[in-house]
Amino acid sequence: MTTPWLEDARALQSKTVAFRRDIHQHPELGLDLPRTTAAVRSALQGLDVDIVQGTSNSGLIVTLKGDPAGATILLRGDMDALPMDEDTDVPFKSRTPGAMHACGHDAHTAMLVSAVHLMHAHRDRLAGTVKFMFQPGEEGDFGARHMIEDGLLDLAPAPTAAFAIHISPNIPSGVIASKPGAFMAAPDQIAISIKGQGGHASTPHLARDPIPVAAEMVMALQALVARRIDAFDPVVLTIAKIEAGTTHNVIPESAHMLGTLRSFSERSRAKAHEGIRRIVTKIAEAHEMEGTVEITAGYPVTVNNAAFVERVKGVTTALLGEKGYRDMPSPVMGAEDWSYVLQRLPGCMVFLGVAPTDVKPAHAHSCHSNRMVMDEDAMAHGVALHAAIAEQYLASAR
Repeated sequence: MTTPWLEDARALQSKTVAFRRDIHQHPELGLDLPRTTAAVRSALQGLDVDIVQGTSNSGLIVTLKGDPAGATILLRGDMDALPMDEDTDVPFKSRTPGAMHACGHDAHTAMLVSAVHLMHAHRDRLAGTVKFMFQPGEEGDFGARHMIEDGLLDLAPAPTAAFAIHISPNIPSGVIASKPGAFMAAPDQIAISIKGQGGHASTPHLARDPIPVAAEMVMALQALVARRIDAFDPVVLTIAKIEAGTTHNVIPESAHMLGTLRSFSERSRAKAHEGIRRIVTKIAEAHEMEGTVEITAGYPVTVNNAAFVERVKGVTTALLGEKGYRDMPSPVMGAEDWSYVLQRLPGCMVFLGVAPTDVKPAHAHSCHSNRMVMDEDAMAHGVALHAAIAEQYLASAR
């Protein structure tokens, strides 16, 4: 039933690649993506679809109506880029200083645009309605949550399942990988401040130096992870920035640290929060200083519905063969605001391998690298999988 989709997707490959390269050259950041949104609208012009834009951002819901008695499935492609300069030699590299599609959202959007065309051309294969979610602001701006708050997921006919694809340069090209349960982590931001007393570097006993205290805190935080958090319910805690001082012979009055906490359960997340606060305040107090912590909660854990993962596994192997799907042994510590959608609807996210053919996947530049490149041929697998999942789900839900 699903096999013809791949041949049809390959027939659209030149258009998929052209669209991806166009928006790759013109990346936009955050929730307001006027050029990217206009490109999506232009690419869908002439198709018999409904397009609705949210009131708070550039998010679009595109609806391909099918049998009104059938179910509705939601498919997603995120559209925003990252605030970084591109350092590749591809001829279509970013023309926008300080912005790059380093996480593959250009490919996600291109695959979803082609999936609309593919399913529009073969509407007779669909036993219900397909909604396509073109989402801004995934990179830390809570775009999915904003679209939900705008009511876009509640528009009739409301979806009853959801599916999304994220590319990965560290998986062999064209291979789909996923797992049930926790799939990606909850990311929290940590800001730590230590207030001491400044002075001359030659007389540290007359000052209260926050720098060695900051170093002590970093080591204690690593011990917290290793010794106070269950190894079978893990967290990752990274202090990524330490800032203090102005010159070589002045003890600064304060030090500041920024970091991130990644977790897969509310239990370990809460325990780590409590431990971070305790370590910072008590170590500072032990050195007669003041330590404060601000923890900003990020996206929830991305949790895949087990039954839907099994559905995807079956569809993928029928579409791509037995080697076309891999079971992931563990979740990844990256984060996704697709988690908000999966809190509301049964569904899942999968990774699509896009490793360049001239390097081993483990050695490829990963997402968020300014050198990340991908094998564009793999996008045909993503386009076909969107269509195959929609077809199979709508048929089974009758």
